[in-house]
Amino acid sequence: MLVLSRKCGEKIVIPEHNIVLTVLEVRGDRIRMGIDAPSHVQIHRQEIWQRIHSEEPVPAAAS
Repeated sequence: MLVLSRKCGEKIVIPEHNIVLTVLEVRGDRIRMGIDAPSHVQIHRQEIWQRIHSEEPVPAAAS
């Protein structure tokens, strides 16, 4: 895991996927982060991503 320190207004760039993360606000132990990414890139909070994958139908085993 890469750990970076950023201040409000500073950005992190992931150039291979044209994604920019911007720290919008730091309040106590929480941050607000903006994510600028192409429309074809899916972005989910972890708990939502897990829920999506747990609800996917499991393919039937070949007979």
